[in-house]
Amino acid sequence: MSRSKEDDTVIEDRLGDEDIVVPLKYSITSYGADYPVDGLVKRLQNEDILIPSFQREYVWTWKQASRFVESLLLGLPVPGIFLSKEDETGKLLVIDGQQRLKSLMWFYEGLFRKTGHEFILKGVQSEFNGATYKSLKGHDRRRLDDSILHATIIRQDVPSEDKSSIYHIFERLNTGGTRLLPQEIRSCIYHGEFNDLLRDLNKTESWRLIFGKYHTRMRDQELILRFVGLYFCFKDYERPMSDFLNKYMGWNRKLAHQSSEQIQNVFVQTINVVLESIGREAFRPKAAFNAAVFDAVMVGVARRMEKGKITNYAKLKESYESLLEDQKFVVATEQSTSDEDKVRDRISLATQSFVDVP
Repeated sequence: MSRSKEDDTVIEDRLGDEDIVVPLKYSITSYGADYPVDGLVKRLQNEDILIPSFQREYVWTWKQASRFVESLLLGLPVPGIFLSKEDETGKLLVIDGQQRLKSLMWFYEGLFRKTGHEFILKGVQSEFNGATYKSLKGHDRRRLDDSILHATIIRQDVPSEDKSSIYHIFERLNTGGTRLLPQEIRSCIYHGEFNDLLRDLNKTESWRLIFGKYHTRMRDQELILRFVGLYFCFKDYERPMSDFLNKYMGWNRKLAHQSSEQIQNVFVQTINVVLESIGREAFRPKAAFNAAVFDAVMVGVARRMEKGKITNYAKLKESYESLLEDQKFVVATEQSTSDEDKVRDRISLATQSFVDVP
């Protein structure tokens, strides 16, 4: 069960994936590159290096950012950064190092964006205290410009379609502070048309009425992805759920397999019918929003709608309530819900429950 803030919807999601060790077999190319600081800043400003907008908020204090800049001015060694190269664009995606990179870019721009104030160095040696980039002495500015930040650049060669190794590297590197949740990482690694579509679908009025306020950690977007993945690729499902979602989102990142229109139609039409028939309490057999009930009922209703429009909403609600009392369905939605047999059972039961709804 997860709850990140008081305003977030409580989601019951007992996947049972915590102790699964997934065998990873990848062919990855990695190499080191040394970038001068002024070159890094230029690449950031030109968006040749991308810091995904969703990523963990900038958490450094003004003093921390100042001391990082000071370290470079003093010629002290600093930690390197990790970047992922995108084959299609040649651009570099920041996997680890956004606090350092943003600090440098803001210092060069002269604005500490976290507060909106002019970026002057604070809490550093007296010769630099109160300095801006423009007010630095010429030799100090050149030393900063020419300072080197080492980057490790990685690219997944095999398998080529899902970039799931980048997900695992990102997950393992980003362990400090508030740990990123899976959909936050996917939004970075698989940014593009599908990710944009998930964000748009998340605004669907009927979905918002059922789910509640926007989830601060993207769990609502992940649920939409989960429904779409299981609806279109149920036969390919293997646990853990997180890896299935990674592979599906990477595979359909550019909407080359299922189009925007296909996905939008099935999600919007299905959630509209659920709201009209079951109401805002849908997917909550108890107090919390149950993710397994959600994916099964959504797929079951969507499968029924393949045969034509549902007209008897009262019968649909009656079938839904009977489904929630089915003990086999309860077992498949309460414990170890990512197991292949549990996923198969609950989706099969839900599909069968709605098949004859007029």
